[in-house]
Formats: sequence, C-alpha cells, structure tokens
Amino acid sequence: MVIAGRYTLDREIGRGGMGAVWSGTDLTLGRTVALKRIGTTPGGGTPDVARAEREAKLAARLNHPHVVAVFDLVDEAESGDQWMVMEHVEGTNLSEIVRANGALPPDQIAPILAQVADALAAAHTAGIVHRDVKPSNILVGPDGNVKLTDFGIARTEADAALTQTGLVTGSPAYLAPEVASGQLATEASDVWSLGATLCHALTGKPPYEVGDNVMGALYRIVNDEPPRPAGAGWLAPLLVHSMVRDPGERWSAAQARDFLAAGPPAGLEPADGPVARTTTLETVSAPPAPPPTPVPPAPRPVRRRTPNPLVVAAIVVVLILTGVAFLIGLGSDDPDSPSADPGSTPSTSSSGQAVTATEEGMESFVDDYLTLVVQDPEAAFEKLTPAFQEASKGIQGYRGFWDTVASTKLLSVDADPDRMIVDYRYTYVVRGDGPHTEDVSLLLEQDENGDYLIADDL
Repeated sequence: MVIAGRYTLDREIGRGGMGAVWSGTDLTLGRTVALKRIGTTPGGGTPDVARAEREAKLAARLNHPHVVAVFDLVDEAESGDQWMVMEHVEGTNLSEIVRANGALPPDQIAPILAQVADALAAAHTAGIVHRDVKPSNILVGPDGNVKLTDFGIARTEADAALTQTGLVTGSPAYLAPEVASGQLATEASDVWSLGATLCHALTGKPPYEVGDNVMGALYRIVNDEPPRPAGAGWLAPLLVHSMVRDPGERWSAAQARDFLAAGPPAGLEPADGPVARTTTLETVSAPPAPPPTPVPPAPRPVRRRTPNPLVVAAIVVVLILTGVAFLIGLGSDDPDSPSADPGSTPSTSSSGQAVTATEEGMESFVDDYLTLVVQDPEAAFEKLTPAFQEASKGIQGYRGFWDTVASTKLLSVDADPDRMIVDYRYTYVVRGDGPHTEDVSLLLEQDENGDYLIADDL
C-alpha cells in the first residue's frame, strides 16, 4: 500500500492504544520512515483532527537529538485517513526493556532518563508540553541513544486515556495529580510523569495499577502519598522532587536533566552499565533554578577567639579547687573518671559516667556531618535535635536543599566546648550551579551517650 503516492507501508513495528505504527519507505528520498495513522477520539471529528494537525506541527518544529523527528503529515485520499510520517528509530521502548529484564538498577536508568529530561527541557523552552511521558514512549537504540516520541497526538477510543475536550489526557498510571483531577497538563505535569517513569523502571511495574478501574487509579493519584521505591538509591532525590503533589515544588525538566547528568554523589561510584550517558543540548535548555537557602548553615564570619583573661583566671581557679578536692578525698575513687579539662565540658551519660565535649570531638563531628549529609541525608537529619528538625521543616525541607548538593569540603573549623559553639567555613557544590563557600556557626548539644547533635544555626 502506498500512502499519498509517496510512502509505502512495509510492515507493522508497533501497536498500542492509538493503533499500529508501520515501517515504510519514502519513495521520493529513498529513506526508511515510520508511519502512524491519526484517529479521532469518541465524539470527535474535524476539531480533533485539526488539533492533532496543530500538535504534529509543534512536534515537527522541535529539532532535538532526543526527540523523534516528524517529517510529514499527509492525507490518504481513498480512505480519508491522516498519517504522520516520522523518523524511524531502531531499537525498543523502555517498557519492553523493563518487561524483558525486570526492575532496572539506578545506574542503568539514569542515562536513559537524562536524555528524556533533556528532550523535555528543550520542548518546554519551545512552549511544548508532551502530556504523555511514559516508558512506552521512550525509544532506546542499540547504541544507548534515546528518543522521546508521541508529543500529545490524539488517541483512538481503544485507549483508556481520552483526549477529548473535558476528559483526562495521558496514560492514567503516569498522570500528575492535577491532571488526574481534570486540570490542563503543564510543564510540571511532564516532570511528574518523568518521575512516574523512573518509578516504573525501578520496580518493574507502573506506579499505579489501573486495570479496568481507571477512576480508582485517578483517585489514588490525587489523594495518596506518592510511591517511594526502596531501591531508588542515589536517584531518590529525583523521585522526591518530581512526584510531589504540589506542581510548584517540582524540579524543572532542566534541573532533573542536570541532576541525572551529574551522576551519583562523590564517594558513590556508578556501576558499569550498558547504556551510554547523555550529552546535553545547552542551546535549548532552561537554566536551573537558584538553590534554596541551605539548612542548617547560615552565613556568618568565622571567629578566631582571643582568650578572655577573666575566663582564663576562672579556669585556673577551677583547676586549683579540683586539685585540692582530690587531695582531701573528695575526688572520685574511679580511676577512669575524667578530670576537669580546660578544653572540655562535662556532662553525664545514661550509664551515669561523665562525658565531655572537646574541641577535637566537635571539629570531628562537623567534618563527619558534612560528609554524611551528601551520602545519606536521612542519617544526617538524625544528627539534628528534634526541635531543630522541626525548625528545618522536617525531612522534606531539609532534603530540599541537601538533595541538590553533589559534594562538600571543610576548609576551616574552630570549636568552643565552653559555649558548645563550632564555627567553620566550607565549600559545597550544587548540581548544575557550581561551588559556593559559606561561613557557618552551629550550636551543638550532647545526648545522654555523649554524641553531638546540632541544636541551632547562629
């Protein structure tokens, strides 16, 4: 069969709710192409065809290495059908890859989704919203090159996702909550769908089971907490900042791209994987949003203190009194009991033994904390007192900053055990934004075991 006197239909290469996709030949240029017939939705007609034509023109306008190119939109006179002529991509889609291999590791998923996010960033810059990001619309070539296809073209009535005016647009399992509740899809909706696609790849199944109960799935998307797969590894921040119900709290596609392209945090090397990493297209990518205010650090000059003569005199008096008390038998009989130390502050552990705060201990705590906060923000959050955890807006507010940080480096530190204050200067690198240097002062506490906790930033 020849379409519009120019394109042959050679063989069927794919089938979905929207119908079949065929491999064919452009007889004029002698190249292989893919052809898809554009149908109308239930109750559709001319308006739906006009809308599909407009969206096809938008997709054709987007020239990007990770977007399937649209070459032509033609009418077949005999049948009255409209056909979209597209770039032919060798390979398979992400849905088939997951079906064949099961859940994928983060290091194999990241380079695939980095290319998808790059395509979305370019589309959003051009004012185009995809509206149906999902694994089956992500084509992966044998060389690891990824192409995003199907920019919101109309579906047939066989598709559970209807595109008629007033109905939900997109595949139910990957819809953002606002779209599932009937609102129009936006750039932020595409970012949610990117996160839902990540969830599918990590678990081997869609983030929401749909089956025959589409309305039930939409209700869960709108009302339930988003899924958080346990195996997300270093990709967990992308889930947190994409599958969040408030669209205003989601990353942009450009931020998601930069996060994925940066790779795992320092100290966590990626496993070798068969898929190549992406090269971003900076000419069309949106700049990343500025990082939020870090928690806990707040800018403050590092203070190098000169000893106060009165404090020194007081310490001398304490030492003298302690020595006298020991000599007259008031000292402890326990040979392991710590003595008063001008560089330490005594407290008591749960076992009744004295514990002390020291300059070395406080400085070591800061060094360890700055390493931990990049590698495991959840564990670092536990180094805050309950009151300061609440002041930091909980784990979500805390991770809102630290999940964007790729690495930290302690430059200088000065601890004062008498006041339980530690001053330090450090450099941190924000993904997609570069290094920042700050001076920080923290108030520390010791728990019943003598472990340090951050009580406040000064």
